[in-house]
Amino acid sequence: MNKMAVSIVVNGEKTEALVEPRLLLSDFIREKLGLTGTHVGCEHGVCGACTVLVDGRTTRSCLMFAVQADGLKVETVEGLLLPNGELSELQAAFRDSHGLQCGFCTSGMLMSATELLRSGSCESRDDIREAISGNLCRCTGYETIVDAIENAARALKEKEALA
Repeated sequence: MNKMAVSIVVNGEKTEALVEPRLLLSDFIREKLGLTGTHVGCEHGVCGACTVLVDGRTTRSCLMFAVQADGLKVETVEGLLLPNGELSELQAAFRDSHGLQCGFCTSGMLMSATELLRSGSCESRDDIREAISGNLCRCTGYETIVDAIENAARALKEKEALA
């Protein structure tokens, strides 16, 4: 099969590669780039473990071909770290609120929550539940995840007020 050239900005870094047209974005991220924080669960777009941001919008990377991301910006969970290597407010809130257990869903939850927090429409716990409704978690019962996102939203608002 003929390979196709792609140019994708992943976590702020431009990446160029030759890929098979049927290579999934999730496989490109994990296998070609070595960014294993993006998990592959159901491979049908149902579980949300493979969620990344493509041009700022949550996307199931197991349902998108790498060639479809040509020319686009992709953010993975690895891109959430602060430039100094510390956890982002959201990641720290997940840690502090015990918003993870086995960790399998965590990267997808973080990416869905990132889009919500950036949108500025995180006004209630119902908003949070709606934003993460496409991500399955078998361990936490979701309450600590909702707590974590709510705490991160509060911390970000306080940080903004101080700036």
